[in-house]
Amino acid sequence: MAKINAAITGIGAYVPEYILTNDELSTMVDTTDEWIMTRIGIKERRILKGEGKGTSDMGAKAVNELLKKTNTKPEEIDLLICSTVTPDMQFPATANIISDKVGIKNAFSFDLNAGCSGFLFGMSTASKFIQSGLYKKVILVGADKMSSIVDYNDRSVSPIFGDGAGAVLFEPTIEDVGIIDEDLHVDGSGRVHLHQKAGGSVKPASHESVDAREHYIYQEGQPVFKAAVKGMADVSVEMMEKHNLSSEDIAWLVPHQANMRIISATAQRMNLPPEKVMINIEKYGNTTDGTLPLLIREWEKQLKKGDKLIFATFGAGFTWGAIYMKWAYNS
Repeated sequence: MAKINAAITGIGAYVPEYILTNDELSTMVDTTDEWIMTRIGIKERRILKGEGKGTSDMGAKAVNELLKKTNTKPEEIDLLICSTVTPDMQFPATANIISDKVGIKNAFSFDLNAGCSGFLFGMSTASKFIQSGLYKKVILVGADKMSSIVDYNDRSVSPIFGDGAGAVLFEPTIEDVGIIDEDLHVDGSGRVHLHQKAGGSVKPASHESVDAREHYIYQEGQPVFKAAVKGMADVSVEMMEKHNLSSEDIAWLVPHQANMRIISATAQRMNLPPEKVMINIEKYGNTTDGTLPLLIREWEKQLKKGDKLIFATFGAGFTWGAIYMKWAYNS
């Protein structure tokens, strides 16, 4: 019996209309365009505005575009996974809400949280359902309204994050395309450097926690930066070595968009020239679970069937990993 591979067969995405520039941000917190561009590489980021708007609204728009582009009916979907760190609510799952908003009725759905590595871990998870042979159409959504947990009084965090969403359709194939290999890691001790202090079961929301501004992102920049550079670069190079891939073999590096210096360090370790690295951090910032699908949506027309891609991420947890994929279609 032929091996079943899980291949991405379509992608949709959404970013909010409102653009928060560095110049506007500098009126909110003590920072400058030069400071942000030099240290992070971000010029602007998108922010979801509007009363009652959440992660599911962006995710639903991305899924609707995906369904339209692939001529797929909602009732054909078997499973929807949403990778997010900013769910609409603690429960129900944002995946359930997205399914309802787009009319997906014959599927089950659930959320996945792995920090900024969530979409990568979601790719692994979705592929397993496809490879089981029981599921034919699985949607993976990566979506985050990071503006909901960013403290705009904190200049170490506020320039970094933006809002956005992407969605991909996984389908089975027996061709030599799709996800070929993965290498995923966690180190829970890293949580001390990057987390949200309050709002969970350890420290439920209270007047005190709100007053102390503990419902926002807490990040210690240097240890996170060092771990991210090592984690993303090591795992990407190891994936290349495992499959005897040279820099000439790789069509694209698809890296998490957290910091331009981290992206550059990873590419340099892989001996990849800048023209083989997908980068849109300057205009979107770090959309957490949205970064990878936003990249491949933007580069979709340049991708060719059989192109060899390395996806690489690092996130809170600590979580990090790489996936080796052969692209499945020509746009």
